[in-house]
Amino acid sequence: MFKKFFLYNLISLFFFHTLSANIEIKARTAILQDFLSGEILYEKEPDRSIYPASMTKIMTSIIAFDLIKSGDLSLDEKFIISEKAWRLSTAGYSSMFVMVGDEVSVENLLKGIIVASGNDACIALAEGIAGTEEEFAIMMTSKAKELGMLNTNFANSSGINDPDNYSTVEDILIMSNYLIKEHPEYYEWFKEKEFTWDRTGGDPITQGNRNPLLYKNMGADGIKTGYLAVEKYSLASSIKRKGRRLIAVGSGFETKSSRSRESSKLLIYGLTNFDLVEISKSNEPFDNVEIWLGKKDTVKVYTKENIYKTIQKGQKKKLKAKMIYSGPIEAPIKKDQVVAKLKLIYEDEEIGEYDLLSLNEVKRVNVFSRLMKSLNYLIWGDV
Repeated sequence: MFKKFFLYNLISLFFFHTLSANIEIKARTAILQDFLSGEILYEKEPDRSIYPASMTKIMTSIIAFDLIKSGDLSLDEKFIISEKAWRLSTAGYSSMFVMVGDEVSVENLLKGIIVASGNDACIALAEGIAGTEEEFAIMMTSKAKELGMLNTNFANSSGINDPDNYSTVEDILIMSNYLIKEHPEYYEWFKEKEFTWDRTGGDPITQGNRNPLLYKNMGADGIKTGYLAVEKYSLASSIKRKGRRLIAVGSGFETKSSRSRESSKLLIYGLTNFDLVEISKSNEPFDNVEIWLGKKDTVKVYTKENIYKTIQKGQKKKLKAKMIYSGPIEAPIKKDQVVAKLKLIYEDEEIGEYDLLSLNEVKRVNVFSRLMKSLNYLIWGDV
């Protein structure tokens, strides 16, 4: 047996913790991530505490989506509107304009939250799910901790003024990732530009989405704006172009126009200065490993996870990938057996290691065949 190396020239990987971004974003705190690779492309005080304002509604939606996914809630289920919810259906608040005693479907409440940013819809949904908004906020915080949002506490479902409703842009990014990964079908609602509520006892009300990036020709498809006088303007945003997604979160923008301008600037920076490289797709053949004394001479291998890397443009020769194993590997080989390692090397430094598993089983040949193969190897070195 001998150790065998397969060397591939892929594409340069850049260590983003050493990156000095050549832009400055006019916000108190901001972060930018390449969604598939998970690489952070820009950050500015990402763990600074903020009041998340209406970005809170992302978690409100997630709680409902999780329950729908588990079968504990349905879109056509209806909740009765309380006086507490109705009191936020007044001027000065973002509202869906529900009325006391209305029976409103979960689907309409969710669209009222996502598109119209209705604070009244948030309370109605929270009370319908948990009995009280306070209990629902406990569910929200518990989910945040589960996701690793360690600097977040939710005190209400809408994000209206409360000193105990706090987070960070880093945590809002984690929450946004979960939303998009776990609920892609419902995430489609976040790009809808308007929502018409066929309310009881009045003419239908149509309201537009408050996300300014949806109205730009840049591929934006979410996520949620926010505003509080103490926090100024905030935005969790995402764009998708040619299969690549970027997510940005910023807070402390001074004006509506600067929120739109600086968020666009941050997303475009990520698109124009970096490329996304697909190295391996989960459960798809990556390469072949040679087999000794098997009914087949090779077996295809795969990685369990998708492997993507984000690179700086113009850096295409610094990353190498090695498929490493001691082989040929002696049969029998079981399906899904770890048979090799995929190592990523950047400028002679290892920056990632992944298991390579056999896609199929390979049975051992019979005694006579094993004897002949062994003789051939001893005489000719031919396996």
